[in-house]
Amino acid sequence: MAAPTSAPLRTCVGCRRRETQDQLIRLATVTSHTGESLVVVDARRRVGGRGAWLHPTTECLALAQRKRAFARAFRSAVVSDGLEEKLAPHSVPTGAETPQGTTVLTESGSEI
Repeated sequence: MAAPTSAPLRTCVGCRRRETQDQLIRLATVTSHTGESLVVVDARRRVGGRGAWLHPTTECLALAQRKRAFARAFRSAVVSDGLEEKLAPHSVPTGAETPQGTTVLTESGSEI
């Protein structure tokens, strides 16, 4: 019998691949002053309510928007305009290699 994994698995709403939650960005909705539900990046994973998970790539974001996956995940009409700019600080360039000798810090910043 295999040992259970310690990290929870989540499904990307764009590509539908399952990954551990540390490889995905959590998105949530907040209500704007006009009453619209806006999709925001929940980097700290603390915003209440339903959440959606997305790979931090522009490809998965484009797939999710094209498939209207945010409305389905949040079970309501949502506005995902401008999400590219909000996702940019968290995104990882596709196929990008880190230069040799570069230290990449993890989410906690304690591992070097």
